[in-house]
Amino acid sequence: MKKTISLIASILTLTFYSFSSLADENVKKLSNFKKTGTQAGVVIPQDTKFAANIKKNILPKINMPAGFKIELFALAPDARHMAVSRNKGTVWIGTRKTKVWQATDRDMDNVADTVEEFSPSVKFDIPNGPCYSDDGHLYIAERNRVLWFPAAEYFMESPDTVAIPIIDQGDLIPTEEESYNHTARVCAINKADNKLYVSMGQPFNVAGPDKYPLYDQVGIGGMIRFNRFPGKLDREVVAIGIRNSVGHAFNPKDGKLWFTDNQVDGMGDETPPGELNKACSLSAKTWYGHPYYGGGDVRTNEYKDKKIPENYSKNYCKPQVDMIAHAADLGMMFYTGKMFPKKYHNAIFSAQHGSWNAVKPRGARVMVTYLDKKGNAKKTEPFADGWMTEMGTYLGRPVDVQQYIDGSLLVSDDKAGVIYRISYDGQTADLFESKTKKVIK
Repeated sequence: MKKTISLIASILTLTFYSFSSLADENVKKLSNFKKTGTQAGVVIPQDTKFAANIKKNILPKINMPAGFKIELFALAPDARHMAVSRNKGTVWIGTRKTKVWQATDRDMDNVADTVEEFSPSVKFDIPNGPCYSDDGHLYIAERNRVLWFPAAEYFMESPDTVAIPIIDQGDLIPTEEESYNHTARVCAINKADNKLYVSMGQPFNVAGPDKYPLYDQVGIGGMIRFNRFPGKLDREVVAIGIRNSVGHAFNPKDGKLWFTDNQVDGMGDETPPGELNKACSLSAKTWYGHPYYGGGDVRTNEYKDKKIPENYSKNYCKPQVDMIAHAADLGMMFYTGKMFPKKYHNAIFSAQHGSWNAVKPRGARVMVTYLDKKGNAKKTEPFADGWMTEMGTYLGRPVDVQQYIDGSLLVSDDKAGVIYRISYDGQTADLFESKTKKVIK
């Protein structure tokens, strides 16, 4: 670990950081290994009546295939996207507010024993998107900044954690384009180029044509990539024409980038469809349909009579899967664990958050998409549901899915403010199948 700290210190001495006068003063100190004097942050009690009510009122209602079991992993208010550590049983949990939670399974019984405020000395602004690298680096994508936390596992017991801006406050997007809408960023690391990929939703339902020259240039309504360590940023736009993607991941088998996309509101309950996309290329020229398409091949009301510009149409990449309209498909991941049955290996798990405005509520479930031998989607079906009552009331609203260290599946829920853990017991499944066959006979 001393070598790791020495390496970080060397990087800092070789790199010049220019902080604006509006930058967080504590981040300046943390970047230079100086203490801030910040006290320990908020701690969320876990063994509470609220936890008991979740176990009583929600967990029994969740439907899954035979052999799967859902349990409460952690209470984490406003839980959004997650990043799982390599070896400590720690899960970093983003929110759309000002806090990042650190849930740790200290006795390794697959339940978080402590949920604490991560790096309370940092003033976060919508820290929705944490992601974690194989070599132990944590990144958090905020509304208008991306922070790097080297050796986050090492510093997790302290309120002062090394925090270094990879993209300074106000430099992710132009400050005049900052919004309260569609600003939940997510990030992922591409092993092929060792760069960080960040999705940036555009703030409108459908923006006017005057916005798109800027948006396409800086990556709003698209995706960007950049070097994940200090030095030359080498920022590039790799996708445009995305309305609001809040989940993306790289297929570990072929390295292809996949992402969800939330589509246009106000066109009716059953249209346009949500999307699960596979990137046709990692080029700024690749266009994914917005704002001319509201979702799938459905044209938007605002642009239905407008001709699609040639630079868009000739580089159009269609979605792989049309999801039901307004289910709000958010976090996604590829399953690489060994716990689940073979049919789920390299399948995509994704969370449907649920609609805010559909007359007939929908979503609030976890989907699974199976791929064919060529790496394309061949079938999508519900994997876990029951977070919505028959009357259309949301008991919970899944946001993200991530694989835990034992191969189980973690599901975040920002309505209930919890993390669930879904595991598989083959013996239970075999017993169920055996009983089912007897009944059929």
